[in-house]
Amino acid sequence: MKFLADMGISLRTVAWLRDAGYDTVHLREEKLQRLPDEEILIKARTEERIVLTVDLDFAQLLAVSGERLPSVILFRLGE
Repeated sequence: MKFLADMGISLRTVAWLRDAGYDTVHLREEKLQRLPDEEILIKARTEERIVLTVDLDFAQLLAVSGERLPSVILFRLGE
């Protein structure tokens, strides 16, 4: 499995996934902090990655696009 971590995802989470053997990149590491959500989805689809995010917009953007990929994992964390 390959993951693309959005800005709201901690670099510690990315490190943990890598330690577990997953191919994971963070937008910050690629200097793409300001990449619009639509382009993040295109990047993930092109690279066959699953988007990791806390941003509710991704599920809506994916639904509106009519595309089946990329998959999105939405983190809803409390305190």
